Amino acid sequence: MTRLSSTETDPVAAAALPDEHREGWATRITEALGDGYRDHHILAGRDLWVRVNRDSWVDAATAIRDRLGCRFFDWLSAIDWLPSPYGRDMDAQEDNPRPRAAEPMEQGYAGGETRFQMLLRLYSMEHHLGLTIKADLPDDDLSIDTLIGVFPGANWHEREAWEMFGIHFNGHPDLRHLYLPGEFEGNPLRKDYPLLARRVKPWPGIVDVELMPGEESS
Repeated sequence: MTRLSSTETDPVAAAALPDEHREGWATRITEALGDGYRDHHILAGRDLWVRVNRDSWVDAATAIRDRLGCRFFDWLSAIDWLPSPYGRDMDAQEDNPRPRAAEPMEQGYAGGETRFQMLLRLYSMEHHLGLTIKADLPDDDLSIDTLIGVFPGANWHEREAWEMFGIHFNGHPDLRHLYLPGEFEGNPLRKDYPLLARRVKPWPGIVDVELMPGEESS
């Protein structure tokens, strides 16, 4: 049986190792974007995250496509780093309706300064390596330029992020619902969106659970 090394199982140890290819990518992105570059993080042998200014979103995607050869558009989405105000008790049949005490936001690798971030995953078929691009979105202006002109496949992904997070994509030709009715109000993937169905019936992970062998029903 193959055993994993300590660096393959310990992210801290892996991050301390050299990764010349990803380090070279990070340097080239920094040079291409100038002031549009914010930060990056390399997990050696694993991945690269680069955070850029919102205004450099399209420039970053273009540079990564043309300069690094990452021509495979994997996915685009957003993330809401707000700790859930509802919480979930795995032993309860529904979410806790009482807001929890405020918790600090943690924006993951390459950091961040805002609640909402855009995420873009691109991949090089030649080098068999990918990277993730991040951009902060200010709370009072949840918008960013569309990437359709760089990667046409971003069309569907941007519509989904608009629908689920309420993020507007400047220049997108057809922002309309993919999943929800046209009259639907709210953005279901925001952390502060209440899941009303959980208020009226137990969630499926609790009810109708089969007992383990030897257990007695209470």
